[in-house]
Amino acid sequence: MENRLLTRERMERMIDARTDEEAAKVLSECGYGELSRLTATALDEVLAKARDAVYQDLRTAVPDKHLIDVFQMKYDYHNIKTLIKAEAMGVDAGLYLSSGGRYSPVKLTDDFRREELRDYSDIFRTAAGKAKETLAATQDPQLADFILDKAYFQEMIGAAKAVGSPFLTGYVRLLADAANLRSVVRAARMGKGSDFLALALVPGGSIEESTLCQTKSSELTALFQGGALAEAAALGAGLMAGQGHSFTAFERACDNAVNAYLCTARRVPFGEHPIIGYLYAREAEITAIRTILSGRMAGLSADIIRERLRDAYV
Repeated sequence: MENRLLTRERMERMIDARTDEEAAKVLSECGYGELSRLTATALDEVLAKARDAVYQDLRTAVPDKHLIDVFQMKYDYHNIKTLIKAEAMGVDAGLYLSSGGRYSPVKLTDDFRREELRDYSDIFRTAAGKAKETLAATQDPQLADFILDKAYFQEMIGAAKAVGSPFLTGYVRLLADAANLRSVVRAARMGKGSDFLALALVPGGSIEESTLCQTKSSELTALFQGGALAEAAALGAGLMAGQGHSFTAFERACDNAVNAYLCTARRVPFGEHPIIGYLYAREAEITAIRTILSGRMAGLSADIIRERLRDAYV
């Protein structure tokens, strides 16, 4: 299955293709469906179908479903955020829901409208109720998002521990560190204080949230020194200090740090490592495909598209 992953060479062929249709043909080499005409809707359908097939195949093959849950639950939390906001605005959430999660978007929508979430995890159900109440009371969707983000990482931590894999636990910890590093930098650029940051930070990282709340730009690099996010932290410190670094470069460094960690799974032939690495690689691949083809449709230059791409798993 890894042999069909999108390599950097295939990415370059998609970027440099003469036409959008020629770029889309590269997808067939990676096991994706045919795209007779490149549109945003058609692209979404092809990518969603491929992603759903991956999770369906692996859920029947992997003994411990908690391992798959770690990667699927982000779609559930995206969907519940969308449903809560859509209800508050009085609009239909259907077009904005994603497949690929543990819970069917159709069933989740129906159960949410009936306020009947007994079939869902305790953490998910509790956070959904609290986020809905918070949005109704404050009219601030960001505060509702913060509640659900914390619950999402709490669930990921629990699932990773249930698998009993130090490698998977390390992956979730790195995701939390990257998310918190982003929050620290964004809060500083927005002029927000420690109270706001305490709401935005998620659990599960290697650095205490209380420490991050008090971190200044001059301390950020040292805080992450020697770890996977050292380069990203140095770029973030520059952004916090107003030194004009590219925020795109900072975001890319955060993502590349996670990719570098997962790439070590390729050296382990058995156990959970190949599954974890492959799931991450497929998620990253779908993001890369969307970045390239959406960029082409938007008329972006090849250089701008390349700037937005992350390192490839293969």
